[in-house]
Amino acid sequence: MSGQPMTGPEGQFPEEDDMEDIRVTLSMEDDSEVECRILTIFECEDQDYIALLPLNENGEDCEDGEVLLFRYFEDEEGEPSLENIEDEEEFEEISEVFLQLLEEDAWDEE
Repeated sequence: MSGQPMTGPEGQFPEEDDMEDIRVTLSMEDDSEVECRILTIFECEDQDYIALLPLNENGEDCEDGEVLLFRYFEDEEGEPSLENIEDEEEFEEISEVFLQLLEEDAWDEE
């Protein structure tokens, strides 16, 4: 998978509270495209990661709740890019970190 996130002014993402409105279109290996909503960008061990939630054909969150996780980078000009997480151990670690963030967020909302 590869994708080029859409960004706000000057190639930067807005504050996390505004991320729900930002969409990313991923180009899949079979040349299909999947539109996703940005859930969050987070850091783990000096690497940024992004969590994306696929949207259905109506632009609403998919009911299966599958979240896509990628390494997240910005170049010198602030242009974002995504990279697959190929290492299973790294993916498991990042999945755990993301789940902890979800739990903390749910706890904060109560």
